[in-house]
Amino acid sequence: MSSTKVLDNQNIRLQGSIVVPGDKSISHRSIMFGAIAKGKTTVSGFLLGEDCLSTIDCFRKLGVNIEVNGTDVTIQSDGMDNWKEPKEVLYTGNSGTTTRLMLGILSGTHLHTVMTGDASIGKRPMRRVTDPLRLMGAKIAGRENGQYTPLAIQGTKLKAIDYTMPVASAQVKSAILLAGLRAEGTTIVREKEISRDHTERMLKQFGANIEVQEGIISFQGGQQLQATHVNVPGDISSAAFFLVAGAITPNSEITMENVGVNPTRAGILEVLEKMGADITVTIEDEHAAEPTATITIRSSSLQATTIEGEIIPRLIDEIPIIALLATQAQGTTVIRNAEELKVKETDRITAVVTELKKLGANIEATDDGMVIHGPTALGGGQLQSYGDHRIGMMSVVASFISSSPIQIDDTDCIAVSYPSFFDHVRELKNEIY
Repeated sequence: MSSTKVLDNQNIRLQGSIVVPGDKSISHRSIMFGAIAKGKTTVSGFLLGEDCLSTIDCFRKLGVNIEVNGTDVTIQSDGMDNWKEPKEVLYTGNSGTTTRLMLGILSGTHLHTVMTGDASIGKRPMRRVTDPLRLMGAKIAGRENGQYTPLAIQGTKLKAIDYTMPVASAQVKSAILLAGLRAEGTTIVREKEISRDHTERMLKQFGANIEVQEGIISFQGGQQLQATHVNVPGDISSAAFFLVAGAITPNSEITMENVGVNPTRAGILEVLEKMGADITVTIEDEHAAEPTATITIRSSSLQATTIEGEIIPRLIDEIPIIALLATQAQGTTVIRNAEELKVKETDRITAVVTELKKLGANIEATDDGMVIHGPTALGGGQLQSYGDHRIGMMSVVASFISSSPIQIDDTDCIAVSYPSFFDHVRELKNEIY
């Protein structure tokens, strides 16, 4: 059952320190790699969001023993050859990461499996994954020749490919790399623009011999991963909402510890600095599998900028909240080369422009992004989340600076990536009760 919230946050300020929940991308992969590896893998800082719980559910149906104790997870696996053919359909919920990466993993098993997700997943394009996997010999059937779920996978022997990515997509890249674990020969993936590299980092962490240089990833199939410990840092995509909130809400100062600052994900920090935000980033451990930092953001005046090209894959999930940030900046902000937004949980270009316009923002959609003129005072209104967690959180942050109350339909979707979001809002507003 969906929820509606009416938020009246006039004249507030945000003060305090929070620890954002674990990185969603890394949490997904920790379960997947732990299930593939032989032995006992332990995970700390796991994100207990609905998407990541969908990944756990899928692997439990494959017979993998997974125990969850708060944000600590233990995966006990005898390796892929000992997985059991599931008696039920694997349900991936709202998770594109689960759906696409599982396609790569399941293609090289001895199992027959069927995957489906919620209504949003049923509209998201899968041929970008199923096509290269079929080049490896994968047997995948689905609606419109494998474009949409449900998808049926008949596991089989795979052959390595040398694949040049047509678009920057960590999900597509990861599906191919995970299939490559079971493929005969050397799998090579070539990227024109570097996408997030959590899969490559985790392959190394689990003992794989993998070579990564200048946008080319290669490794030999048939390697057996070994169990290890994974420490999941805070999710910078979740931190982004409070980074923007701190920057645009008057008299605010927010500190976040243990935030992942992987260079392939940290584009939001570059944009904030370029726009003149008062931000301090203190690196905690740059030599860890995933580097982390303590970040403090303070309210300040902002200048417009242009966001395009190679930085886009490093902040694609943050563009909705960056658009809100731009409404408060002096000048015209242009976002381009972001057509990937159209195939997220919803068409995020249309959703962002439609909802911010309701509040009085001076914003226009383009074919591959948007143009935002600022600064603009925002009013109240009734907003939709479209069942998209990032649109929902953007709308909540907008309420911090709106002159009138904002009503947001369906805020339950925020639990997909940030179950404690409203708890942290109350903490920073000093509304602890």
